[in-house]
Amino acid sequence: MAGKTFRAKHRFARITARKARPVMDLVRGHGVNEALNTLRFVHRRAAPMIAKVIKSALANAGQDLDVDVNRLFVADARVDDGPLLGGRYRWRPRAMGRVYPIRKRTSHLSIILAESTAVE
Repeated sequence: MAGKTFRAKHRFARITARKARPVMDLVRGHGVNEALNTLRFVHRRAAPMIAKVIKSALANAGQDLDVDVNRLFVADARVDDGPLLGGRYRWRPRAMGRVYPIRKRTSHLSIILAESTAVE
């Protein structure tokens, strides 16, 4: 990842990291245009969220006049676990009088774009 990098994050996304990781694996290492085209045809809930993060990083790269946005690729793509929502205060009844917390999982989606050095 030598040279300039551009990053964008979607923190506290209301999707589990386990469901978003396979979609993120599809775009890692690909060119930006190819990644966005791939995400258009993926029928998973995480696909529009990840596409929005890529477009945000692309807009960040567009602020720099020295960068050719057509040569950018997804250098790093991560999905990390976020905090649980409502784990302490809301409960779900279970068998034999027990209770279990309602665990609404969140995740942090982060994308880093870099300019490719290959000459086309």
